[in-house]
Amino acid sequence: MYQAKRGHAPLVVIGGDAGLKYMPMEAQMYGDLVAFAEPVTKWSTMVLDHRSLLRTVRRAIKVAATPPMGPVYVCLPADILDMPVAEEVVPTSFPSTRVVPDDNFINEAASILAAAKNPMIFVGDGVAFSGAQDAVAKLAETLGAEVWGVDSGELNISYAHPLWMGQTGHMFGESSLPITSKGDVNFVVGTYMVPEVFPHLGGIFAPNAKVIHVDLNAYEIAKNHPVDLGVVSDPKLTVTKLVEALSGMMTGEQRQAAQTRGAKIGEANAQKRQSQIDADIAIRNDVPMHPARFMEELAEYLPKDAIIFDEALTSSPALTRYLPPNQPGHFFQTRGGSLGVGIPGALGAKLAHPDKTVIGFSGDGGSMYTIQALWTAAHHKINTKFVICNNQSYMLLKLNIKQYWQEQGVAAHAFPKPFELAEPVVDFVGIANSMGVPGIKVEKPDQVGAAIKQALAHDGPFLIDLIISNELP
Repeated sequence: MYQAKRGHAPLVVIGGDAGLKYMPMEAQMYGDLVAFAEPVTKWSTMVLDHRSLLRTVRRAIKVAATPPMGPVYVCLPADILDMPVAEEVVPTSFPSTRVVPDDNFINEAASILAAAKNPMIFVGDGVAFSGAQDAVAKLAETLGAEVWGVDSGELNISYAHPLWMGQTGHMFGESSLPITSKGDVNFVVGTYMVPEVFPHLGGIFAPNAKVIHVDLNAYEIAKNHPVDLGVVSDPKLTVTKLVEALSGMMTGEQRQAAQTRGAKIGEANAQKRQSQIDADIAIRNDVPMHPARFMEELAEYLPKDAIIFDEALTSSPALTRYLPPNQPGHFFQTRGGSLGVGIPGALGAKLAHPDKTVIGFSGDGGSMYTIQALWTAAHHKINTKFVICNNQSYMLLKLNIKQYWQEQGVAAHAFPKPFELAEPVVDFVGIANSMGVPGIKVEKPDQVGAAIKQALAHDGPFLIDLIISNELP
């Protein structure tokens, strides 16, 4: 539920309880379940009367699905469940959030953006929720602005777009600061600034820089950092109106400057990608393999409309380099900060899109949180493919603590033993087989293609245990 809250997932969790009549006795397994759930939900409640059961469920669905979306916990005691339904069954009502700012806001924001010398755009999953991907891309092209993902787990602009730069730091504010502090005008849409574990405590924007924030979540606007203009409105409608206003407002000189900026950013991005591919080629035949070797070949076999759920974060750069997400609803990444969502997330994507090929990527460490979901895949015959990026360690934790040591002035030393997943080595194919899911271990480059074809051809869930290097990048 914490993951769902941080990730703004519209989730309703229904939990049982022995019964209202037993609560005063504090019997075995008694606990204040509503209080337990409150810190990690948008709303937590208990049904106290059977005549309000359906009313409460409708409210729970509405609260969960209304921006800012989030999980709701509903406790249903057994004696309530045993009573007959006493209410009329009616659908849930959802309020519309398709709202736009007035013309004064649009014109003022457009005027600030048009005058920018180095505009920056920061996007989050509010963009995906409103379907604003095309509008954001058009705004970036109009301004010649870099686009960065913040608190982003869905496709908010094509990863192949020349102005897409990647994600800001997820752990340390010092990693994000060079990005957030270089613009003179910052346009923030569908997110908050900035979701790190160790955020920078000072200002994150350049001195005298302007900040415009558009979101349906009023709580997040100017929560941690001041803004010059903030508005609670629909990202798609708002950005579309801004693009229209800019088209009639920007001078010829401003248009030319934006075009030059955009071309320069695109050229630098292309050069960066080529240098990464050149580096991949240099290690293409290494054993243990590097993730890029597998992703390169997977791109040849995977259908264009395949859905990817990515939790293997240290392998993500290689994944998105060879399989750049470009279709909304076809790429999902863990967002709430906790591990363990890769395998169940892929199952959910397949259940939602049974006609699509779905592949879930997880690290060996992350997969161990919910490895039992493989049994669910086998039991319900959910035809999802899983790739365990196995470097026999919690690589993300190693990278995080290495940077933490550097920032704290601690000399490098051996990583804590719990960061390793060796001695003994985990047999993921054996685990999968024991739960009814066939699998194959891939250790060498010449095994990659055959394993991918076998996984895709199998009618049912299938797991690839991909053995990769545990060298620190």
